[in-house]
Amino acid sequence: MNREGQSTEHIPARLWGILAGLTFAWGFNWTAMKLALTEVSPFTFRSLCLSVGAAVLFAAMRAGGHRLAVPRAHWPRLIMLSVVSITAWNLLVAFGVAQIPSGRAAILAYTMPAWAIPLSIWLLGERMTGRKLAGLALGMAGLLLLLGEGIRNLGAAPVGSLLVLCAAVCWAFATVLQKRYPVDVAPGVYTAWIMLIGGVPIFLGTLLFDDLSALAQVSPVGWFGVLYNVLVAFAWAHWAWIKLATSLSVTAFSLSMLLTPMVGVLSGVLFLGERPTALEVTAFVLVMASLLTVVIPGRKA
Repeated sequence: MNREGQSTEHIPARLWGILAGLTFAWGFNWTAMKLALTEVSPFTFRSLCLSVGAAVLFAAMRAGGHRLAVPRAHWPRLIMLSVVSITAWNLLVAFGVAQIPSGRAAILAYTMPAWAIPLSIWLLGERMTGRKLAGLALGMAGLLLLLGEGIRNLGAAPVGSLLVLCAAVCWAFATVLQKRYPVDVAPGVYTAWIMLIGGVPIFLGTLLFDDLSALAQVSPVGWFGVLYNVLVAFAWAHWAWIKLATSLSVTAFSLSMLLTPMVGVLSGVLFLGERPTALEVTAFVLVMASLLTVVIPGRKA
């Protein structure tokens, strides 16, 4: 995959806009996904997201003059990355969210840094510094506070919670593996290909298990959830994810993603008139402190 220089240990200013857009796109998506999955089966929902999302990206890349071809030697790694980052993640999350509240699912999914940072040390040889440890500890403490009462309620839907936690592990593996085994194409082209290839098992599952005529009964609210996922959470946000993940170190990228579940809390304050609790405010402060460890450049020797 093409890169603009080496992966950095902090988030440069040129990527702040992409990070902000991705944070809000994925943060609001957990609610949109819940709306869609109340009316559309997980297989059909993900098939629509991946097929149309990939088509939109291919069209955009073609219009932008990018070559869509993948080097022959890179096809095995492209297929491997597609299965880990797309097939596994999308099926695990879709079936998991159908069983547990979207807010709890979002927080469980964003335990990803707890898995990605150790994996980056093992597979990529990234160094663990005191700064990284502090950022990870602050961020995970914030997530645990956000989960709050939900920790004691995980047993109410253990399968759903386990599925989302497995999805977090897959996301962590995908983040590390795509840096270890890069594919030499533009980020948008790579994103379109992994969505298409990773979607093949899901497309087959839809044809085998789902009744597509049921889509005629989906309400406008359900279609809003689907369209938001297709155009925002998949076509644009997956490109942004690849852009950030291949431009930053695994630690910097992973900790930056901790902002996303905070959007769920803030959206309740802004749009539903909810008042944040003391625990939520504390969690927000902890996550922001964690983010500062990768936004502010460290001293150079």
